[in-house]
Amino acid sequence: MLSAHVDRYLALRRTLGYQLHYAGRNLQAFAAFASDQGDDHIRAATAVQWAAQAPSPHARSVRLRDVVLLARFLHAEDPAHEIPPARHFQVRVVRQPPYIYTPAEIAQLLAAAHRLPCTYPLRRSVYATLIGLIAATGLRVSEALDLRFDDLLPNAVLRIRRTKFAKSRLVPLHATTVKALAAYLQERQSVAIADEHLFVAANHRRIPTPRASTTFHRVVRLAGIAAGRQRRPRLVDLRHTFATRSLQRCTVRRESVARHLVALSTYLGHTSVVHTYWYLEATPDLMADIATAGENLVAGRPA
Repeated sequence: MLSAHVDRYLALRRTLGYQLHYAGRNLQAFAAFASDQGDDHIRAATAVQWAAQAPSPHARSVRLRDVVLLARFLHAEDPAHEIPPARHFQVRVVRQPPYIYTPAEIAQLLAAAHRLPCTYPLRRSVYATLIGLIAATGLRVSEALDLRFDDLLPNAVLRIRRTKFAKSRLVPLHATTVKALAAYLQERQSVAIADEHLFVAANHRRIPTPRASTTFHRVVRLAGIAAGRQRRPRLVDLRHTFATRSLQRCTVRRESVARHLVALSTYLGHTSVVHTYWYLEATPDLMADIATAGENLVAGRPA
């Protein structure tokens, strides 16, 4: 019975664009566990007992969160479904502050990528182009790795297919990025590879995201960037750098900042501008300028 409710819930949410790969597996596992307990409705105690079996605090929190969302959905139809205590396994998630690369450091990364051990013919060009593309466009790492030849559209536009939130978008490219991509493509197409992905590994297939991150850490070491830092700069920080630098170039006029944030949110593929606000935290200079402009506005002084 619960399994059928789970299928119906997942089907509905997937029509709204949610992928729910992990949540789907969690909820089916919970339904099987609850059925073994003899439950035909969600019981808060059963949900907590099942979530408690997860191997880590974070996993327990995720498990219970998934059941809570299902329970709220079912409770609206049938109050016999109990809603588990949402905060029972709550963990405080601290988002790691991004490392914001300087232009000189990005140049160092590109040069270091060309010094990688040449374990396959395209390796150096693949990583230099991948790093440069993410730095110039703010793409998610997975979006860049998923790019195929037919995603390179006319008039210097990239098509980003259904990605993190099952949405597609178009990303315009700067002339310098187009030039760098063209040089890479000429080399890429000179190698007989059947796979259509732009960036390929030694096995001539799409580069797995963990491998891209591991190789990038090697590039960072070769470049000598942040050598004494406890947490190494990450590949995803290139995206954060793009967003932060974009905000820094914005004027401090309130309406200008608002328009810029909306445009940046769309460009980055955020589902809500709220997610883009986080980059303001990593842009202290801009925050200070906005605060000063606000004080001037209140005091009636010119901005």
